[in-house]
Amino acid sequence: MVSDIHGNLDALNAVMKHLGKKSIYCLGDLIGYGANPNEVVEWVRENNVKCVMGNHEYAVVTGDASWFNPDAQRAVFWTRANLKRENFDFIKKLPEKIKLKVDAVRILFVHGSPNDPIFEYVLPDTHESLFDYYLSNNNVDVIGLGHTHIPFLHESDKGIIFNPGSIGQPRSNDPRACYAILTIDNGNVKVEHKLVEYDVASAANKIIEAGLPRFLAQRLYIGI
Repeated sequence: MVSDIHGNLDALNAVMKHLGKKSIYCLGDLIGYGANPNEVVEWVRENNVKCVMGNHEYAVVTGDASWFNPDAQRAVFWTRANLKRENFDFIKKLPEKIKLKVDAVRILFVHGSPNDPIFEYVLPDTHESLFDYYLSNNNVDVIGLGHTHIPFLHESDKGIIFNPGSIGQPRSNDPRACYAILTIDNGNVKVEHKLVEYDVASAANKIIEAGLPRFLAQRLYIGI
């Protein structure tokens, strides 16, 4: 389970060396901030990765970045100008939600929240009282969501909600790429978070060379 790659091909390539033949799902934000949006989208297309739409895909497709800070706005419009037509058309068709069933375990994947799949930020500090409601209201056992770039795992008698963290722009004060492995065995569900070191300098230099805001490069070194 990966999320928030944000055009960071260096981080993605490092993580892929660890995943092997596992089925891969992505919780949105393939693009934005990083300098390799085309390569990341093409990786999704070529490997048949199932992916939901994130707020950065939405902004690039619609051209509406009014809710972003100035650095993020610049990244949206840079990505919009540099994304190949076939990749633009692909992200335009991404679904807001993915529902599936594995060994009778009902799963929902979104970028933001089940109630607001594109925009809402979900963290235990602000939303834990809603977690059991999310599970019951959507009639699922597991919910995976992204958007915050901060990994977490919530377990209750109603089910599991987790965030795999961010591949391309971690915000947990750890610069390593973060993802999660979701294992389902005879109805038993397990979520493990994994951290992978990658060539941060390479990714940061690409951002600067592309003319994107320098802060987007600097933050990669400290994971904020």
